[in-house]
This record gives sequence, C-alpha cells and structure tokens, in this order.
Amino acid sequence: MDELTASLRAALAAPLPGLEAQLRLAPRPRVGWDPHHIPTGLRHAAALILLYPHRGEVHMPLTVRGGGLRTHTGQVALPGGAVDAGETIEAAAVREAVEEVGVDAACVEIVGHLSPLHIPVSGFLLHPVVGVTRERPDFHPSAAEVARLLEVPLAWLAAEATIRTERQQRQRHGTLVDVEVPFFDVEGEKVWGATAMVLAEFLTVAERARIR
Repeated sequence: MDELTASLRAALAAPLPGLEAQLRLAPRPRVGWDPHHIPTGLRHAAALILLYPHRGEVHMPLTVRGGGLRTHTGQVALPGGAVDAGETIEAAAVREAVEEVGVDAACVEIVGHLSPLHIPVSGFLLHPVVGVTRERPDFHPSAAEVARLLEVPLAWLAAEATIRTERQQRQRHGTLVDVEVPFFDVEGEKVWGATAMVLAEFLTVAERARIR
C-alpha cells in the first residue's frame, strides 16, 4: 500500500478534476441544483473514501443506509455525516466511519480531499476525504445505521460496464420532469446521486495516479 498511498497523495495534491468529473454521474437535469453556484449557509458534512487491500485488490466500503435514519434511507452511500461543532473535516469523516462500519480510527491514514459537493435535498456541503488502511478493516456495521455493507473492488467500480442509466420523473415547480439518472450497479444496488458524483471524481483521480 505504500506505493498506492504515495501516488494517491500526489494526485490529490494536484489540481482536482472537480465539477467536470462530478457531472459525469450527475442526474440530467439535476432538479433544484445549479452546479456553478454553492449557496451560503449550508451545513458541512464529511464522507470517507477508505481504500484497503483485500484478496489481492484495492477495495472500498459503501453502505446501504438503514431504514431508521432520517434522510436518504435505503440509498447507497459512503460512510459519512454532519461535521460537529469544533470538529475538523478529517476527524468527522473518520468518526462517521467508526460509528457506521466499525473502522479502527488509529489505522486510518488520511491522504487528501476531493472537491466539495452541494447536496440541495439536505442542505449540506459534502467534503469527501480519502484515506487508506494497510489491512482490511475488521468491519462491525451499526445495525441502526447500516442495512448492508458493500466491499467494492476499485477496479470493478472503474469498469465501464458498471455504469448504467435509467429514466425517472421528478417534480420541478409543480411539474413532472423527465430525468436521466446515471448510476453504478453494485451487487444489485444502485449507487447514484451525490455518492456517484463523488466516486466519479475519485475514479478520475485514481486513473491519473494509475491506481486499480
């Protein structure tokens, strides 16, 4: 993991692909969202992209959010949540991973950040944080927050066949609008919306760093 960590740290320190990469997996049109304008007064949230070795490949965890949560129930997400008062973005991302999937915080090495992303439905500005562990974590998902833990190989996520699209109808100013929704098909789960957009940027960075 030393070579991977060094390559990823360098790639994240360079100018990020940002909005251009995020928009590849954004719903079209994304109702109620201006990609070029981040409103003031948003709450801050952090999410952790955690890379670890498993069965000879680089993996990351995703979660299917439990039905008891207040928002985004049943959706696939990165471990993450709101940043507490006085807490750093990095500390919040790691804390949420500890609470949701039982990661040992002492084993997580932070290597950088991706571009913040405005989530209009919840009023958050999401800050994706990238970390690594030297070994596969001994996961203990929270029964209250996680309905299912997905351990996803990075190379599989990066494959073009993993990305699909579907059409949905959504309300916009009282009118139904046809929306094209791209998503990652992961073990029968649809990874779409903000999570897919964050992963789209991360995969672009990983490709630049030649990480698979």
